[in-house]
Formats: sequence, structure tokens, C-alpha cells
Amino acid sequence: MNYRAAKHFILNKLKGELSPNLSYHGLRHTMDVLKMATEICAGEGIRGHDLKLVKTAALFHDAGFVKNKHAGHEQEGCLLAQQHLPQFGYEPPDIERICGMIMATKIPQSPQSLLEQILCDADLDYLGRTDFVKIGTALYEELLAYNLIQDEKAWNRLQVSFLSAHKFHTNTNKILREPVKQRYLETLKMLVATYGN
Repeated sequence: MNYRAAKHFILNKLKGELSPNLSYHGLRHTMDVLKMATEICAGEGIRGHDLKLVKTAALFHDAGFVKNKHAGHEQEGCLLAQQHLPQFGYEPPDIERICGMIMATKIPQSPQSLLEQILCDADLDYLGRTDFVKIGTALYEELLAYNLIQDEKAWNRLQVSFLSAHKFHTNTNKILREPVKQRYLETLKMLVATYGN
């Protein structure tokens, strides 16, 4: 299993094929998820072969956005993993686990294993970080560009419902990120309360 070659391949593909309209789901997000997945793996005691699988899943989890559509991008990412990972020595059972991790990130998240929980938490790690507003603004701009949201009030209402429903899965993120996320949620609730109907 040649993780480095697989990483090189998918990063080149993302650089060359992702739309510039993807202000959130671009290369920066993929690299952030890779970094956070690696850190959460350390916190959860995952290393060796399983660590490489999580890192590979992080690299491919939004690769489906090369099709430039939001709906079904997880399935597209799985298809890309199934199509390309065998040439880098990944065995079918490993590719199946990678696809399981990618599909678990589909909203609402549905992780069944610890590795799936790790990728889900890495994908939405920013919800409990100091760069929450900056990253959230990038997502808002992307949703506007794709006509998936109307305005800032709709966006803030969406954030309240999303943060209210969201749960971190790993012990690492429950401790590190959940308290910060709750503070953002309370701030947004107060803001949305000023909108009236």
C-alpha cells in the first residue's frame, strides 16, 4: 500500500479539477481534514495501517466535488477511491473500509466504527475551533455561489439547526471541541432570536 503515491495522485487531481467556486470544499478543506484526522488518530491511539487508511479516506472524502456538484459527492469520492486506489496497492477490504469512512461523513453523519467516527469528527472539526467564523464564511459564500442558500439570515438559521443536531463522536473531540462549539451555538441562537419571523 503506497500511501504517499496515492496522496500525490489525489492532491494533483483536486488541484487540477476542483471548481474555483468551491470556497469551502476546496483543497484547503481536504488538507485541514487530513491534519485533524491525523491528530484525532493520535488522541484515539490509532497508528500504523489503520492510520494510513484514515489519512487516505481524509484525502478522498470530498474528491467527488471534482464533479462540481454537492449532492452525492460522497458516493463519487468512493467511486474514485475504488477506481484509483488498487493501482497504489490498496486491497479490496481496505478500500471498503475507506469507502465506509467516506460515506459516514454524509450529513447526517452515521459512523459505525472508531475510524469512521474519527473521519466524521475531522471533517467538522472547525465547529469547535477559533477559526469557526472564517471557515463558516467560506462555506456560506460557496452555498450562495451554488444557489443553495438565500441570504445571511437563512444561513444563520441553518447554522443553529445544524449545530444543535451535530454531535462529536470521539472522546478526543468531545473534550477538545464540544465546549467551544456550544459557545458558538449560544451566540448564534441569540443572533437568530433578533430576526423575529
